[in-house]
Amino acid sequence: MSISESFWNASIEELKQGYIKEDRHYICLLCGKTTEKGIVYQSEDVFYEAERYMSFHIESEHESVFDYLIDLDKKLTGLTDHQNRLLRLFYDGKSDAQVQKEMGIGSASTIRNHRFVLKEKERQAKLFLTMMELLKEKDNHKPAFIDVHTTARMVDDRYNVTKEENEEILQKFFPEGMDGQLRSFPTKEKQRLVVLRAITNRFESEKVYGEKEVNQLLNAVYDDYALVRRYLIEYGFLDREADGSQYWLKKTIGGKEKMDRKKELKQQYKEITIEAGVFQIKNTKNDKIFIGSTRNLKTLNGTKFSLENDSFSNKMLQAEWSQFGKEAFDIEVLEILKKQDNPYYNEKEELEKLEEKWLNQLQPYGERGYHQEKTR
Repeated sequence: MSISESFWNASIEELKQGYIKEDRHYICLLCGKTTEKGIVYQSEDVFYEAERYMSFHIESEHESVFDYLIDLDKKLTGLTDHQNRLLRLFYDGKSDAQVQKEMGIGSASTIRNHRFVLKEKERQAKLFLTMMELLKEKDNHKPAFIDVHTTARMVDDRYNVTKEENEEILQKFFPEGMDGQLRSFPTKEKQRLVVLRAITNRFESEKVYGEKEVNQLLNAVYDDYALVRRYLIEYGFLDREADGSQYWLKKTIGGKEKMDRKKELKQQYKEITIEAGVFQIKNTKNDKIFIGSTRNLKTLNGTKFSLENDSFSNKMLQAEWSQFGKEAFDIEVLEILKKQDNPYYNEKEELEKLEEKWLNQLQPYGERGYHQEKTR
């Protein structure tokens, strides 16, 4: 099953989490990445079981499911540009007054009216989904249409193609099989869409191609490779630099710009000196604190991720994190361990001493924190 098929066949709950479970695998609905049950995955110094790593993948690679969905074409989301911007601001936690100020429209009551309209849209969508589900139980003549790819630029009746028609078109235009040459370039929109979709399977996801590479790849498909290249871009299958120097398969929103940014961040991450130290997690609602230590302070994001996914080792802290929400907590480094150029230096023992120092100083026990005082 293709990414598009999995995406459109997913339930609302599956779309919200961003992945589906299939046999022994978890599959990202946004890019197709898979993890296997029973395998432990590592990111820097943090280890994750397969499902938790999939959640981590979505957060680190796609920011969030909301960010991915809100970036889809408005023909897919059904949102106007105005509604899209409102949802982004609401998702960022802005108040009505803040949204009004940022958008420069009406008053706070105007924003409340927009919220009402969006709520009405939600109710309509819920009823429509329910009717469509009920219809599936009665409609024995419904055809199986090909899915709309999530990076489509124009969503119209060209997608009115059944899966049976799809196979017939492919057999007609690729008589030697899908790895063979294109017999002729389709003039009809529907046929063109089917053929272009098939051609994208020859590209590697997440790979950036030079113009010469693209031309060679497409020349093996059809003599007029420039024509095919142009339509792949027009239909939203390929993206490219403005000067045409680089191309990439548009499988995920953001394309090469986001890929380059990830590479840049990873390189910056590697260049940061690894430091051990002691950190504090403070509940700003009741001033209770947790003291912890790590041999790599860069992994504090992993600590936050564990708390957000209800898997942190300190159950008292985890319970209040779930109760108050992440906004109620501050995480800060209390002290960085000074390394010594000494052959007898034991970083682990020194880090334990440093943590003990801060435990004695801040006394995070009872009503003051999330630690249990050691019995002597």
